[in-house]
Amino acid sequence: MKRVKLKVLGISYSQTQSGAYALVLVEENGERRIPIIIGGFEAQSIVIKLENLSPPRPLTHDLFKSFADSFGITLFEVVIDRLEEGVFYSKLICSDGEKEIQIDSRTSDAVALSLRFNCPIYTTDDIIERAGIVINQQEEAQDENQEAVPDITDPGEFSTLDDEELARQMSDAVAREDYERAAALKSEIDRRKKKK
Repeated sequence: MKRVKLKVLGISYSQTQSGAYALVLVEENGERRIPIIIGGFEAQSIVIKLENLSPPRPLTHDLFKSFADSFGITLFEVVIDRLEEGVFYSKLICSDGEKEIQIDSRTSDAVALSLRFNCPIYTTDDIIERAGIVINQQEEAQDENQEAVPDITDPGEFSTLDDEELARQMSDAVAREDYERAAALKSEIDRRKKKK
């Protein structure tokens, strides 16, 4: 079966499920996107890595990476291999240097780990045919103007803050382990840098 390489496009609030997020994966050499509904914890873990934030203590996915590294286990690819009743199933393909091991995983966890191990994500052509969507050019332009990280704060809240205060508040949010706020603050810092 033909495999399709995917990359993480971003995360946004789910418009269909309250309190959930949509992880959007896009085929590397194409236009089809796969939206996957994930929970808040997994979304937070993915956003932290996408935004290159450094939590003061390791999150579960960071702990898994440290544990694997300590025992010489490498995650070399993630495969989204099944889609049943709207639920995506994934496998972590690992190696200890001698043998290859496949471990079942929720897709949200698999993606969070792939970002930490810097390994590729694949799916099958069949799954992307069934679940992939193509965004037209007008929707694409809107998507590019939106932040990949969910904005959970009032945008007006940042207007009175200077760059130094934004950076200070972001550091404080990371120290308090309020990663959603830290990601929103980092997005505002990045937005201002682009304008300069």
